Amino acid sequence: MNLLYLIALLVSLGAMVLLDRRFRLVFWRDARRASLTLAAGLVLFLAWDAAGIALGIFARGGSRYMTGIELAPELPLEELFFLLFLCYLTLVLVFGARTLLDRRKADRP
Repeated sequence: MNLLYLIALLVSLGAMVLLDRRFRLVFWRDARRASLTLAAGLVLFLAWDAAGIALGIFARGGSRYMTGIELAPELPLEELFFLLFLCYLTLVLVFGARTLLDRRKADRP
């Protein structure tokens, strides 16, 4: 039971990869640029988390659905995968919206 949250995040990431691949939105459009952007977002949010933890704003909550593995004090393993999912989701949404708008614009007479 303590892997449930991590598994849910990994399944969600997998679904995002399939969506990306199907519509060639992010990594299948430009893998190098996507990797750099995703890494930059991940670093930014991890720094944000570190600052929040240092200031006492963020704390690891106890849950029976989490692994209990911490990457750093008060920074659970699941947070890394959540932030990765969040950044990837944002990229997929932005490029998905752009693709839809471009198609709609091309369909207009």
